[in-house]
Order: sequence, then structure tokens, then C-alpha cells
Amino acid sequence: MTETIARPPFDPELATFLTGMQQHGPFVLTTEMLPRMRALEISEAQLDENLRARGLERRTVTVPGHLGDPIDLAVIQRAGRTGEPAACFYTIHGGGMMFGHYLGNLDSYDDWLLTHDVVLISVDYRLAPEHPDPYPVEDCYAGLVWTASHAGTLGIDPERIVLVGQSAGAGLAAGTALMARDRNGPAIMSQILVSPMLDDSDSTISTRQIDGVGVADRAMTRFAWNAYLGDRSGGGDVSVYAAPARADDLSGLPPTYLDCGSAEVFRDETVAYAGRLWAAGVHAELHVWPGAFHGFTSMMPQAALSRTAIAALADWTARILTA
Repeated sequence: MTETIARPPFDPELATFLTGMQQHGPFVLTTEMLPRMRALEISEAQLDENLRARGLERRTVTVPGHLGDPIDLAVIQRAGRTGEPAACFYTIHGGGMMFGHYLGNLDSYDDWLLTHDVVLISVDYRLAPEHPDPYPVEDCYAGLVWTASHAGTLGIDPERIVLVGQSAGAGLAAGTALMARDRNGPAIMSQILVSPMLDDSDSTISTRQIDGVGVADRAMTRFAWNAYLGDRSGGGDVSVYAAPARADDLSGLPPTYLDCGSAEVFRDETVAYAGRLWAAGVHAELHVWPGAFHGFTSMMPQAALSRTAIAALADWTARILTA
């Protein structure tokens, strides 16, 4: 039986999205649904046409992933870009480590990132449960290593690489940053962790509050961690790269931007991670958006709170690029 406890209210404008969802009945994620949820919603030809309309171009390169197996990286930049090496934003898509697409939701970068002359690289890491831990995070790290070692041909500055992730992708970005630190890997200038999925313990207040409500809830999170970690989920045999909330030492990590909603399942682990970054002497900026559910800026980008959140990220991005 689901325990009901008080939770912060949803923002009234954002709540209209949730009301529309509820009219379709409860959403229960199953393994059988994953192939459809992994598909790109438009053709790659249409995607490229949309990018060209925004003055951008895309190419895909195949590089060695974990254990040398091939993975793809999408390289997106201004069409015909030349000149000085650019900052690189190495992006990791969300989807509970189980679904999503490395070419999906590229328009979510329009208003805060692709207004700058940067190179965006999106990694097609392999997905659980077919490829459980450590495949996803090791693929992300392998793609990062390849990117840094091919900076010259990519037209990027290897000292200006920013890790970017949302949801599970933000958890993978945090794990990748820890790997880069611990393995003396590529230099990371900054990391952007939007609603990061960091903690497999299922022990926070926000997991209990967001249980059967919102977009991503406690049941979906449990499903995702079980797909990723199997029987190890919540136990003692889980690495800090798989679940960065377990890391005892956060020193030496790059400046970090974190945000989440006050009414989302990952709120408490995001706030706790920010606090531990500060305790370790790391520069971090944290925003907790009142009444926001998980993924609100993607699902309702024109809502007033979404515009405020996107503007805050745009401001932070402009500051790091001009520092």
C-alpha cells in the first residue's frame, strides 16, 4: 500500500500538464514498452533539416565505447564553423538509463546553449537492462576520452569541456566527472546537472512524497535502478560512478550547476549533492524551482517558471563561457 505524506504543491500553471496526463490513466512502465520509448520521434533526415533551419549541422562518428565496442557520437555545431577552437558541451540524454535517444530533444538546447558558438557532442551510450552497469557510464566516459583526444579534428578546446546531463543523463554526467577525476582523464571545465538521478537508496523524503504523482515518480525510479543495477540496487556493492550520491569524496570536481523542482522525486538527492560539493570546497550553484515537477522545462517550455529556469541556466552558461 502506498504511504501518503504531505508534499509541496505543484505550480498552478505546470499542474495543467499533469491534469492532462491523468486523463489518460496511470502510467506504469514495463520492459515491453522500452523499444518504443527508445525510438527517435522523427526521421534523421527531418532532424537534420530542422537543424539546418537553425543554422546548425550534424555529423555522427563511431568511436570505441566500453571494452572497445562501437558507440556513436553526434557532433552538432554552426554550419560551416571555422576559427578558434570552441568550448565543447558533452551531453548525456535522460531516460532512466533505459530509454531516450541521443538525437532526441535537441531543441531543448536552443535557448541557453546553441545561442553560443560551441560544439555540442551527444553520446549514444548503451542502455539497461540489456547493458546494465557499468556499460552506460563507461560508454559515456569512453566517448569523453575520445572527444578530448580528438579535440583538434573536432575544432574544440580540450580545456573547455562541459559535461551536461538531465535526469539519468545528469547522474551519468556526475559519474563521468568522478571517473575523469579519479582516472586522471580529460579536464572538465564545468558540469551541468539538471534534476540528476544520483541515489539508488530509495530513502529520501522526496521519493516518498512523489509516489504515484508527477511525471517521474518513485515506482519509475525503482524500476530504473533495478534495470541498471539488478539485485545490487540499494545494497552495498554499487560503485560511486553508478550512483554518485554514494561518493564519500567530492573534492576536485569542476564548478557545477544543479537544479531540480521542489515537487519532484530527485529533489533531496540533488540538494544533498550540492551541499556536499560545497562542503568539499567545490563551486556549485543550486536552484530549486518551486512547484516544479521532473522535466518541466522540456514538457512545458513556455510556462513562466520554465522560462525563469531556462534563463537562469542561460545566465550561468554565458558566465562560464566568458570567464
